[in-house]
Amino acid sequence: MTTFLRYLTPAILFPILLLTGLLACFAWYWTALRRRAPLYGTLQPGSAAGTKPRFTFAGRCHPLVRLDALLILWLTVVYAATAFFQLGSTTNPQSFQSFSDGESVEVAFTEPIFVESIFYYTGLGTGDYNVEVSKDGSHWSTLWTHKDENGEIKDYYWADAEGYDPSYAMPQGYADLFKWETITPTNSISFQYLRITAKTSKDTFELGELAFLDENGDRIDLTGRIASGGEYLFDEQDLVPEASTWYNSTYFDEIYHARTAYEHVRGVYPYEISHPPLGKLILSLGIRMFGMTPFGWRFMGTLFGVLMLPVLYAFLKNLFGKTLVAFCGTTLFAFDFMHLTQTRIATIDTYAVFFILTMYYFLYRYLTLPAGTPFKKGAPWLFLSGLFWGIGAASKWTVIYGGVGLALLYFLGLWFKLRDWPKPEEEENPVLLGPWLVQTLAFSVLCFVVIPVCIYTLSYWPYAAAKGDTSLGNLIAEMWKNQQYMFNYHKGVMDEHPYSSRWYQWIVDARPILYYMEDGAGYHTRFAAFSNPVVCWGGLLALITAAVQMVRRRSGKALFLVIGFFSQLAPWFAIGRTTFEYHYFPSILFLCIALAYVFNDMLEQELPHARQVIGGITGVGVALYAAFYPVLIGLSIPTWYASCLKWFPSWPF
Repeated sequence: MTTFLRYLTPAILFPILLLTGLLACFAWYWTALRRRAPLYGTLQPGSAAGTKPRFTFAGRCHPLVRLDALLILWLTVVYAATAFFQLGSTTNPQSFQSFSDGESVEVAFTEPIFVESIFYYTGLGTGDYNVEVSKDGSHWSTLWTHKDENGEIKDYYWADAEGYDPSYAMPQGYADLFKWETITPTNSISFQYLRITAKTSKDTFELGELAFLDENGDRIDLTGRIASGGEYLFDEQDLVPEASTWYNSTYFDEIYHARTAYEHVRGVYPYEISHPPLGKLILSLGIRMFGMTPFGWRFMGTLFGVLMLPVLYAFLKNLFGKTLVAFCGTTLFAFDFMHLTQTRIATIDTYAVFFILTMYYFLYRYLTLPAGTPFKKGAPWLFLSGLFWGIGAASKWTVIYGGVGLALLYFLGLWFKLRDWPKPEEEENPVLLGPWLVQTLAFSVLCFVVIPVCIYTLSYWPYAAAKGDTSLGNLIAEMWKNQQYMFNYHKGVMDEHPYSSRWYQWIVDARPILYYMEDGAGYHTRFAAFSNPVVCWGGLLALITAAVQMVRRRSGKALFLVIGFFSQLAPWFAIGRTTFEYHYFPSILFLCIALAYVFNDMLEQELPHARQVIGGITGVGVALYAAFYPVLIGLSIPTWYASCLKWFPSWPF
C-alpha cells in the first residue's frame, strides 16, 4: 500500500483525466450507435431487410479538392518546422587523420601548453590510440588507465612511459564513432610535443579533431602555436563544441546506421549488416548533401517523416471522402510522439513506415476498383504497390510483416472481384473474366515477386562493390550470406536492456525507450520514443470499434485497417528477442486510420456534437504534443516540469 501511495503524484491526474475523457467519448459514441445503426449497418443496394451484407472493398475513392491541398500544405509546413527544429549540427569536423596499425603522428607546439582534459572527435574505424606527451621531445609521458576487477576503466592518469609497452588508453570503439569524447586524467600536464600511435585491425581508422581543455573546461586556443604536424588533427578548431551532446554526436543506434551509411558513401564494406542495405543507402543521401554531420545523417529520415503526411491525408480522403476526417486523422499522426522522435533519429524505421504506408495506399486504390474493371485500369496501382513493397522490404524486414497483410488483402480483394464479376449479358462492353484473371495473376507475380526480388538483390551492390566483385554471382552470394546472418543475429538478440518492452506494453504506452539522458542543476534533458496517449489509447479503442464493425457491418474498410494493424503487430507475439517500444511505430499508423474510421462513422451517423468531439480529441492530441515536445527532441527543461510529464513510474522523465 505504501509503495502504491508513493506513486500517487499530482502528475497521475493527467492520464486519469485523459483516459476518462476518451472512455466517455467512446461510451457516448457506442451508445448513440446502438440507437441509430441497424444491426448490420447500411444495407447494400438490392439487399433484403435484415440480411447480412457481403464484404467488399469496391467503392469510390474520393478525390482531393482545393481545400484539401491547402490543409495538406499548412499541416506539412507546421509539422516540418517542429521536426527540423534543432535537428543536429551542420558543422562537425569533415577532415580526418588516417592511421594504419602502428602508425604514429607527431605534433610540435611553439610553446608549452598546460592541459587538463583531452577532447576528441572520432571518425571511421575502431581501435585505440596511445597518447604520449613530452616537454623536450626526448622524455615522454603516456596516458594510462586504472581499471577495476572487471576490467572497466576507473580513471586516467599521466605517467612515465620508459620501459613499458604502449598503453593505448584513448579508445575509439564501435559505440564511440562520430562522437565528441572527453578524457580527464587525475593529474594535469604541461607539454610541447605530442605523439599519437594507433592500434587497429581495420584498414580505415580515422581521428577527426583533437582539442585540449584547461582547468576551467575551456578550449585552449592553439592559433599560431602549432610548429609542425597535426595538419588534420587541429585544422577545424573553430568547430569544437563546448560539450558533447546528442546535437553534435551520434546517439543510440545512430552509431550503427549513420556509420554504415557513411561507409556506403566511402565504398567501405559496412559494419552494420543486421538489416537490409536500402534504408542506409537512402540515409546516405543526406550525408552526400550536408556532409557527415548530425544534420546530414538525420535529414533524410526527417524528410520522409514529413512526406508521410500528404500520403496519409490522400489515403484518408480516398477512404472516407471527408475533409474533416482526413485532416484530423493526419493531424493525430503528424503530432504523434513516436512519429517525431523516430523520424529525427538516423535509423531506418522511418523508411519502413513510409513504404508500408505507400504500399497499402496503392493497394487500396486497386481494391476499390469494381469487379469487371479492365486490367489496364488496375495495373498502375498494382505496380506501385508492389514497387513500394519491394523498396520497403529492402530497407527493413518489418515491411515483410506488412507484406503478409498486403498479400491477404490482395487475395481477399481478388476473391471479392471474382464473386461479384458481372455477367457478360449485363454489360455493354464486358471484360472477359478468364483473360483478365490470367493477366492479373501474371502481372501480380511480376509486381510483388520478381520486381521486389530484383530490388532486394540489387540493394546489395555496395557490399559487392566493397569486395571488388560486382558480378551477378557475387551479388547474389553476398545477399544470401547476409540473409543467413540477419536471421541468426535477430534470433539471438536476448540481452537484457533497461528500456526493453513487450508488445502488450506497447499498446498501452507502458514502457517508453529512453534515447538520451543528461542531468544538471535543476534541469533535465531527455528524449524518448513512445506514442501520444491520445493516439495510443484512443486508437486502441477505435481499433476495437473497427473490429466489431468489421463483423457487425461486414465493413471492407474496417477489414482493411484491422488486417493492416495486426500484420505489423501480430508477428511480435511470438518473437522472443529483445524488443522495444519503437517496434510499435508501424502499427501506430493504423491506429490513426482507425480513429479516422470512428470519426467518419460519427459524421455518417449524424451524431449530435460529432464535430466538436472529433475536434476535441484532435485538439487534445496536439496539446499533448506541445507539452511533451521538449522530451521528444532533447530540450532542457526544469525538473519540476519533467515531474509533470512523468505520468507513470515507468516513464523515464
